[in-house]
This record gives sequence, structure tokens and C-alpha cells, in this order.
Amino acid sequence: MTWSREDIARRAAQELRDGFYVNLGIGIPTLVANNIPEGVSVTLHSENGMLGIGPYPYQGEEDADLINAGKQTISELPESSYFSSSDSFAMIRGGHIDLTVLGAMEVSEQGDIANWMIPGKVVKGMGGAMDLVAGVRKVIVTMEHVSKDGSPKFVRACSLPLTGQAVVDMVITDLCVFERAKAGGAFRLIELAPGVSMDEVRVKTGAKFDY
Repeated sequence: MTWSREDIARRAAQELRDGFYVNLGIGIPTLVANNIPEGVSVTLHSENGMLGIGPYPYQGEEDADLINAGKQTISELPESSYFSSSDSFAMIRGGHIDLTVLGAMEVSEQGDIANWMIPGKVVKGMGGAMDLVAGVRKVIVTMEHVSKDGSPKFVRACSLPLTGQAVVDMVITDLCVFERAKAGGAFRLIELAPGVSMDEVRVKTGAKFDY
């Protein structure tokens, strides 16, 4: 048994703290908005110029005029505010965003992240990821543990073009959770998904890690 995409998002949401300003990437990270723990109040931020994003809209509730930086539909709250993308990036670059949850194609044992390009394939592009990993106080990656061909995504060194170097603080996959206490330190396995063994994680992980 492994964690579903919803389970991964729910686990990531446990890292949110009351009063945090949070940016969510595309894919699994968008599901975090619907799994914010009860009693925790956070403000969701989008690079295209919105502060105070509501829950991810369910089918039939979408407003085509309300989208995030990944062009996915979102919802608004009574306190939502809108501004230019330049102001939004100033918030990121100025260190005013507490936490970001991003997807990734690869993460290295040094905390490098590759999440914007696979040579020869059409992808959405960099977006605000490079600014986020450089300017946000904590970076969490949510992703499947292995790619479609079964190769590890948590690796010794990234083979894809990097988004940032030594910037990832936590990796949450369908198998487990890795955490790095400080920049330059090693990742440590802190949690296994129900029914997942340490041996399975070792076999499916290319990176070195502590436990």
C-alpha cells in the first residue's frame, strides 16, 4: 500500500503553520489547498498576482477567469486581493513567503531540484519555481517516488536541468517522507507510508539518506 496523490498532499499540509504565507506549485501541490488542517489559517499566494486563494474548485464550480500561475482554475475568498505579477514576485524575492510546495522530476541528495524541463518534451516551463526556491523560507517537494519507467526520482545527482541547488528541505512521496534539518546536511527518512518497508524504499531510492 502506498500513499495516493491526495494522501501526499494531506501529509504536506501538515507542515503548514498558522499565519503562514504559502505558494503551491502545479500537480500534487494544488491538492494541498483542500487539505489544510482544521484550525490552521494560511494565506495562499500565486505568482500571477493573487493573495488569498480559496480551496481548489470541484468539477462544475470552476470560474474560467480565476486561474493560478499554472493556468489551473482556482477559487477566491472574500479577503482575496489582486495585483500585478511584478508585485507578486517582489513578495517572493523579498522573503515574504514562508513555504512553497512544488512538484519535481528529480531531487538530489544535496537538495537540488529539477522540475521545469525534460529535454525533447513539451512542458509548462519554469514559471516562478526558480524564484520560489531562492526566496521562500522552506521548500517542500511532493512527487511519486519513481518515474513511469521505474527509475528513482530521489537521486544521487540530478540529470535534468536544475531549478535550484541545495534548496529542498523536505521530500514527500507515495512511499515516505525525507527531511533535511539544515542546508548542506543529509536527508533523513522520518516516516513511511502504511505498509511500505524500509527495504522497498532503499531499492527504489537512488540517493543516500539517513534514518
